[in-house]
Amino acid sequence: MSFLAKNYNRRKISFKRGKGSFLYSSNGERYLDFVQGIAVNSLGHSNSYLNKALSTQSKKVWHVSNSFVIPEGEELAKKLTKNTFAKFVIFQNSGAEATEVAIKVARKYFYTKNKPYKNRIICIKNSFHGRTIAAIHASGSKKMTEGFGPKIPGFDHFKFGDHKSLKKLITKKTAAIMVETVLGEGGIKIIPKWCLRGLRKICDQKKILLILDEVQCGVGRSGKFFAFEYAGIRPDIVPIAKGIGGGFPLGAVLMNKKVAIGMTPGTHGSTFGGNPLAMKIGNAVLDKVKKKNFLNNVQKKSRYFIKELNKIKKNYPKIIKDVRGVGLLIGVQLHKDQTKFIKKLEQNKLLTIRAAESVVRILPPLNVSRSEINLSIKIINKVCKEYK
Repeated sequence: MSFLAKNYNRRKISFKRGKGSFLYSSNGERYLDFVQGIAVNSLGHSNSYLNKALSTQSKKVWHVSNSFVIPEGEELAKKLTKNTFAKFVIFQNSGAEATEVAIKVARKYFYTKNKPYKNRIICIKNSFHGRTIAAIHASGSKKMTEGFGPKIPGFDHFKFGDHKSLKKLITKKTAAIMVETVLGEGGIKIIPKWCLRGLRKICDQKKILLILDEVQCGVGRSGKFFAFEYAGIRPDIVPIAKGIGGGFPLGAVLMNKKVAIGMTPGTHGSTFGGNPLAMKIGNAVLDKVKKKNFLNNVQKKSRYFIKELNKIKKNYPKIIKDVRGVGLLIGVQLHKDQTKFIKKLEQNKLLTIRAAESVVRILPPLNVSRSEINLSIKIINKVCKEYK
């Protein structure tokens, strides 16, 4: 009997160890893990470089209050600002917390400009920005908000791709537009480059802020450090998490100089955000992700993977409706509910996870090998062949 609350529908499987792209179950079976904690283990399980970084830091200091300077955090913030649009960073523990801070930064910016009425944020309906009270209402999902009333005010929603509706929602009270550059939970839907450029243009014209949520698609997952780089734009605020910690809880909000003006002492805090252990790991992840050719290799592996998946789609058009994604954030959309299909993959020792619109989400580590991709292709093809 489990004494954990029933808020997760857990699969009846547990793991005793992992290495790279593989997990080993309690009964000794090996699984190809293309969930990786839902795009979290960017360098796979038990990465030796991350292990060394954690071990080294654990013998020094685990935690100190943010009342003091944390050198490891200063170093990570410097690396992030040096390699991105941002000028300032606030560290958190998770993506949901990072989203919360992004909302606070946007609202506080206009408050400092003597425009406290500019506090509404426009989001895509049925998107995903986390599971805190504010984040679920930002997501505009009836399923996620049901039972957690009253409704948190301050958010307006438009349907994915409905640009006319988006423009109509902008009023003198609008502070920002916040969207996921690639909708992860929403079905691996990419916001097109022209659309991102359009959003940037609208925000500039209306003098509002652009927040791009890259919690799932950021830190190399798309094949570039940020997915919005494909569009050649610069947002104002970007929450990140998941991959930046390589498996260790770590989130952050990146912001440009303009919007950071409101974040003065006392406006936000976090007990564990920016702790030395997390910062050491984050630095180690960036050492690898920013290494020469690392992201180019992610793009190459992505092109190969998607090409092979499209071959399977062509052979089984009545099973697979679409193959979508960018980098190693890949979705295989089925014609019907994906639950049975995911179970069949698991029975064949390939772990995947669901997303909206009957999508099977495929999230290998960024350093996955060609042979491991081939193994997954073989399993997917086998399941399609036997699928009824």
